[in-house]
Amino acid sequence: MAFESLADKLSAAFKRLKSKGKLSETDVKEAMREVRLALLEADVNYKVAKDFTKAVTERAVGSEVMKSLTPAQMVIKIVNEELTALMGGEQSRIRYAKNPPTVIMLCGLQGSGKTTHAGKLALMLKKEGHRPLLVAGDIYRPAAITQLQVVGSKAGVPVFEMGTTDPVKISKEAIKHAKDHGNDFVIIDTAGRLHIDEELMNELKRIKASVEPNEILLVVDSMTGQDAVNVAQSFNELLEIDGVVLTKLDGDTRGGAALSARSVTGKPIKFSGTGEKLEDLEVFHPERMASRILGMGDMLTLIEQAEQQMDEEKAHAVAEKIKHNKLDFNDLYDQFTQVRKMGPLKSLLTKIPGMEKQMRDVDVDERIMDRTMAIILSMTPREREKPDLINPSRKRRIAAGSGMKVEDVNRLIKQLEQTQKMVRQMGRGGKKNRNMSRFGSGFGI
Repeated sequence: MAFESLADKLSAAFKRLKSKGKLSETDVKEAMREVRLALLEADVNYKVAKDFTKAVTERAVGSEVMKSLTPAQMVIKIVNEELTALMGGEQSRIRYAKNPPTVIMLCGLQGSGKTTHAGKLALMLKKEGHRPLLVAGDIYRPAAITQLQVVGSKAGVPVFEMGTTDPVKISKEAIKHAKDHGNDFVIIDTAGRLHIDEELMNELKRIKASVEPNEILLVVDSMTGQDAVNVAQSFNELLEIDGVVLTKLDGDTRGGAALSARSVTGKPIKFSGTGEKLEDLEVFHPERMASRILGMGDMLTLIEQAEQQMDEEKAHAVAEKIKHNKLDFNDLYDQFTQVRKMGPLKSLLTKIPGMEKQMRDVDVDERIMDRTMAIILSMTPREREKPDLINPSRKRRIAAGSGMKVEDVNRLIKQLEQTQKMVRQMGRGGKKNRNMSRFGSGFGI
């Protein structure tokens, strides 16, 4: 996962601070030297790392921190605030056109993931109720148009293409098409090169001049580290971009691009790619990323993912069943289905505060959930509603039908019984939750 090494080194530096009751100026400066070294090893721009630690030091050696009852915690709070500011301070939103369609032009080097992320962005906008149109503006790379059409088909978003005609003409005709067909967003997938050259930039400038996009987003592969920042700086100088889309933040990236891009270019990170699926695109929140780097988790993003995937009516129905202690296997199956939609289980668990470090070396078997769902599907509708009906012979039939063992069926039945018992205990304690959140019910709690 992204920032693992950086997070570990920062954690070690802060652990030494916490071990001291009071902090001296020397203690803070020594810790900041370790922080600067950690940032440089994470491929953060040298000037950015130097300015960052200087800003933290100036705030941390103030009398308010030194005289605090918990000076180490105050220093961590300052680091969190400065990290947030370093990455932009607050979420940066897409600028909407006064008169639709809103035109978004994606640019970047070949192999950065422009085409895939055009589809991811289109799917995100579609889920928000918009009607995006993808535009095949890359006429040079073999199969680029076909790739966009495949991505568009998966996302359920139309693709406008005119073969290998001039990209400027394609872009202008696409906007006309969008106006005629009621598309309120146009996402132009432009051509890339293996390096920045005059031909590439001239073409992008011509597209920009002809369609006047509301947003020019640069797609950057965060795995390239400091090179990604250099690419962003060059594109910004030549094209005046509006924001950055960082890809592969789920990979083994050191994090330098995310921490340097805003300071070096002056332009915000607007989205981050966190996986290979089309759903794996997140709005970039600097404060949440800072929390994750410092091992504080990212509960807000986790809750938002849950709210997007959870069926509200089903959540309320489950809440009522929990309140009356009437949970059955249908409810358990629904919860597994909705959690599965939120993405890989390990990714979800790492967003819980304190869990990211523990989950790094844990191999989470995603098939466990599939096996459990297979057991439930092997039950009859009556058995799912009335688990008490499941006797030994039924257990053998369910196990055979799901390809599992009788012990696995017993384990699942016990899991449901334990959940019901916990709910009864909560009820007796007078702590019934009469307003179950979608997030809570989505995880079967």
